[in-house]
Amino acid sequence: QVQLVESGGGMVQTGGSLRLSCTASGFPMDAYAFGWFRQAPGKEREGISCIAIHDYTTHYAESVEGRFTISRDNAKNTAYLQMNSLKPEDTAVYYCAAGRFTCRARTLSRGNYYDYWGRGTQVTVSS
Repeated sequence: QVQLVESGGGMVQTGGSLRLSCTASGFPMDAYAFGWFRQAPGKEREGISCIAIHDYTTHYAESVEGRFTISRDNAKNTAYLQMNSLKPEDTAVYYCAAGRFTCRARTLSRGNYYDYWGRGTQVTVSS
């Protein structure tokens, strides 16, 4: 059974940090690119980062560039999103996803490129 399970969300003050984890099971993680999306109430889903399958190249949306870092540990079947300098506008449900595509700046937000999705974890940043 394919599963992606996010964890690590919570409430933090402006300027704080959180690390999200995405644990994969039921498929070969090392054959998939991973991405993180978020969706705030009343807003469209936003692709914010992806990490490539082989060379671990990363790409970020402008909204999180320089503050967020995506990484992966295939041995642990886990992808991560380190979030620093959090702002109230980062408040959203965060989702991880996996797909067999080339992670590039122009593809990281293409939801249809991803095959598997987690159920999300809430991140709330208070001012």
